[in-house]
Amino acid sequence: MVNSRKREIRRQADFFREKCKISRYGIVNLFKECERMEYKLIRYPLGENSDLGFTLKRDNDIIIFINTSSRLSREIFTLAHEIGHIVLHLNGEQSFIDNHATIAGQSDDEKEKEANYFAACLLMPSDEIERFIDLELPDFEKSGLSGMDIARMMSEFNVSYDVALNRLESLGKIDSRQKVCLETEKAEKRVGNLLRSIGGNARLNIAGNEIDIPHEYIDYVIYNYNHNAIPKETLEKVLDCYQLNIEDISDRLVTFSETADDLDELIGGLED
Repeated sequence: MVNSRKREIRRQADFFREKCKISRYGIVNLFKECERMEYKLIRYPLGENSDLGFTLKRDNDIIIFINTSSRLSREIFTLAHEIGHIVLHLNGEQSFIDNHATIAGQSDDEKEKEANYFAACLLMPSDEIERFIDLELPDFEKSGLSGMDIARMMSEFNVSYDVALNRLESLGKIDSRQKVCLETEKAEKRVGNLLRSIGGNARLNIAGNEIDIPHEYIDYVIYNYNHNAIPKETLEKVLDCYQLNIEDISDRLVTFSETADDLDELIGGLED
């Protein structure tokens, strides 16, 4: 990416961040911010080896899907990555599907690199990192960073250990040698232990496996079921998320087709 493009992405990330509720340094709850901005956010556990997320535009709705089988910190970064696609790319594309390679920065696709850069700038802006180091780590210049310091950053910015290291390296706060030392400390002490030792948010390091589907999505699923677009099993799976069953909506059903369609993938059939 050329510097002018990076500058534009930082500007877009700052503009989005200004709309969010911020704690001392990080965004309080990026999931709620998406709902407040009227994105249709679907969170569903597909399994650790499945895709991490996708974004698509359907009519006037922007739909984001996030795999909650990932660690919460990765889930948050994936969401920030998908927001990057929405802000930077969605006008020219209909959908983006992201797997472990694209989220980890292993893809050569320029749009995936841009979405990752947007996510890093959104979650860990350079000025907030400077402020954190200045106010929270007074011995930084003398002693450098420890694994516990990285754990503090994780909790403040709601990111993973690796995202924090990558961001610090990209901003020149640590070099490659220091990064290796901090990665070694992570392997020896384990991230969960580091978070607990500083009273941090240990949930960041575990998978939430949450199911969260917008309530209005029921209407969408019933419509597709009535038009033979999804099987009964998919309808029942969605209703179960809302603690409903077929009998609760029987007055709205027109047909009981067992025909499958790709909508099943959108809400849970991706396991297969």
